[in-house]
Amino acid sequence: MTTTSYTPAEIIDRLTALYGQPEWRPHGDAIAELVLTLLSQNTADSNSGRAFNRLLQRFPDWQAVAGAPVDAIEDAIRPGGLAPTKAPRLKAMLTEIKQRTGAFDLRFLEDLPVDQAREWLRTLPAVGPKTAACVLLFGLGMPGLPVDTHVYRVAVRLGLVSPSLTPEKVQTQLEADVPPADHFRFHVLLIRHGRHMCSARAPACPPCPLLPQCPTGRQIVNPALSASNGL
Repeated sequence: MTTTSYTPAEIIDRLTALYGQPEWRPHGDAIAELVLTLLSQNTADSNSGRAFNRLLQRFPDWQAVAGAPVDAIEDAIRPGGLAPTKAPRLKAMLTEIKQRTGAFDLRFLEDLPVDQAREWLRTLPAVGPKTAACVLLFGLGMPGLPVDTHVYRVAVRLGLVSPSLTPEKVQTQLEADVPPADHFRFHVLLIRHGRHMCSARAPACPPCPLLPQCPTGRQIVNPALSASNGL
């Protein structure tokens, strides 16, 4: 059960006033987004970026990656962490794409309804809801609302979603509650807020523009008042 009275539009407006307007510029390379998102699982962005760059340096194209031995891929992506797990998944994912489409180009997904494009991606090896949403949003310019640790934390603290929900279920709920045209702005702004103000260990609640109707922030700032209001 949610406890905030902010609408997604109000959250976007308040955070835009603080961080500026995010500009949606999908890069159009869905394969690259797939690979980068897989490499980013359970690691820092800086490490996954190094792994991605090393992969591009070692192999001339995606066909070369798909045809390479797993141990060669593993060595290339080692800086990203969990290379023994990610290397076979990466090879299987690229191989499956080539077998299904005959190429390494997913722009055909842009012509499908969003739900169909998402389901097509979800049937690939190692592609879950977050990865599919990243590809849709950043690679293809289609609606999708990936839920990372920042989006999850801020949404729970605001009372938009129940803390009992898994990130996958939170993503499903937010994608339904936030208008598709706002998915990008909502996603980016919640990440910025989670990094700069609503941090995991020491949230800066007093200056937060969302404090007036944030149940978690009000409890942190004034526990006695929150208790008297039943929060």
